[in-house]
Amino acid sequence: MQIAGVVPLNSTDWPDHLCATLYLQGCPWSCTYCQNVAIIDPQVPGQVAWAEVEELLGRRRGLLDGVVFSGGEATRQGALIPALTRVRELGFGTGLHTAGAYPHRLAAALPLLDWVGLDLKALPEHYGAVAGRGARGTAPWQCLELALDAGVGLEVRTTIYPGSVAAEDVLEVARRARCAGAPTFALQEARVQGTAAQFEAGATAWDAQVWQREWGGLVEAIGALGFETFHVRAA
Repeated sequence: MQIAGVVPLNSTDWPDHLCATLYLQGCPWSCTYCQNVAIIDPQVPGQVAWAEVEELLGRRRGLLDGVVFSGGEATRQGALIPALTRVRELGFGTGLHTAGAYPHRLAAALPLLDWVGLDLKALPEHYGAVAGRGARGTAPWQCLELALDAGVGLEVRTTIYPGSVAAEDVLEVARRARCAGAPTFALQEARVQGTAAQFEAGATAWDAQVWQREWGGLVEAIGALGFETFHVRAA
């Protein structure tokens, strides 16, 4: 398993849980606002050995609720299934952050997962504008159906920023997710830190006042859709 980094204690990656987060190397997509551009390249070797993860978990037994596998795109790695199995054997819960690029791989992982944070970046027809050429926009929506059918804990989230296709789509994305039965939705504002230089440079042109009005309107409109839980995560 190519592990790019580990956060040994995290209270935000899995709501209402204390977890360790593993950031796995490699992602098939190139989202404009990605905060982890340094770990997108799948050819970069991992920096953390699995033995170090097990040693950490041995020290944190009774202190951590679980382990979240993030990325990059965690489902890209074939070692995810045995890693999830091992984490559960050690007595920890399992969570996953995924962009939904590989529905068949998510389907294989779901029986071993307690919780999934699923990115729905845009409407299916607009994925190329958000996640790069070749991004298959139907795949994440298939993953939504799989997660709902599995009955796993689920949070759907969309990240937006001024002038983005995601910002134009997010209200309809939220509507469709709610109609499908998603219990939890998170509206996330893209952060500049850790992003590619081009995105960071473009952020200087954002009109903060106009954006805050748009953001506030979206918070109100999505909040009215009736999700069991609605998270608002401003940058």
